[in-house]
Amino acid sequence: MVKIIECPRDAMQGLKTFIPTETKAAYLNELLRVGFHTLDFGSFVSPKAIPQMRDTAEVLSQLDLSNTDTKLLAIVANRRGAESAIAFPEIDYLGYPFSISETFQLRNTNATIAESLERVQEIQELCVAHNKEMVIYISMGFGNPYGDPWNVEIAQRWVDELETMGITIFQLSDTIGVANPANIAYLFSSLIPAYPDLEIGAHFHTQPHNWEEKVKTAYENGCRRFDGAIKGFGGCPMAKDDLTGNMPTEKLLAFFEEAEVPTGVDRKLFLEAMQDAVEVFP
Repeated sequence: MVKIIECPRDAMQGLKTFIPTETKAAYLNELLRVGFHTLDFGSFVSPKAIPQMRDTAEVLSQLDLSNTDTKLLAIVANRRGAESAIAFPEIDYLGYPFSISETFQLRNTNATIAESLERVQEIQELCVAHNKEMVIYISMGFGNPYGDPWNVEIAQRWVDELETMGITIFQLSDTIGVANPANIAYLFSSLIPAYPDLEIGAHFHTQPHNWEEKVKTAYENGCRRFDGAIKGFGGCPMAKDDLTGNMPTEKLLAFFEEAEVPTGVDRKLFLEAMQDAVEVFP
């Protein structure tokens, strides 16, 4: 079985037009019925940086969690955001974007990698104290456009460092859509056998013509956790303007259905949510 993480937060965050709180909540309530393992539903970050997510707490108050096994994940970028998130018992996971590109770490969270490491330590301590788990997104995990050094040894060095803090879930993030079969196989075949006690997943950004090779290669090299966003909406607003989209969840599900790999997703309810997504996203 694979875990499918639906990421409406990632789909919405870069939109200039504000999606009304009630619209967000209704869409998320529909997604909660579908059977995803986790819903990346919002973020506690500066509203100046990501204005679309300024209503995350209000959205959370409107979610119906009475009949779902789906976990909730919120993104945070510093201690202040983490302190806001841990106040909500409904939230299971706090996600933090940890870039292995110094340039992107500064652009994305206004911190150096060294400062980011200190933030992770603080957030992890809060998670442990409040019965939550931290998910580390290894941003620029498959390379970067800035000329910063990248190889599997660099990725492994930071996983080594972060594992000592007790973090067990990592998403290798293809922030700018540069993952290809060669570097996907290179990373997953190196990291997954080296860390049998860790969960190492994939957060791919992709173009319409090359999504399948990314999913196939990651799965063949041991990945069992995949992020997606319905219709591939969204991406990272802190990366660059011509960013490719998120991995379309419908493509993920079609791939695993054909491969007869269970996902836990109810196909009928998913198709209903996908139809409604068109009304949510301008």
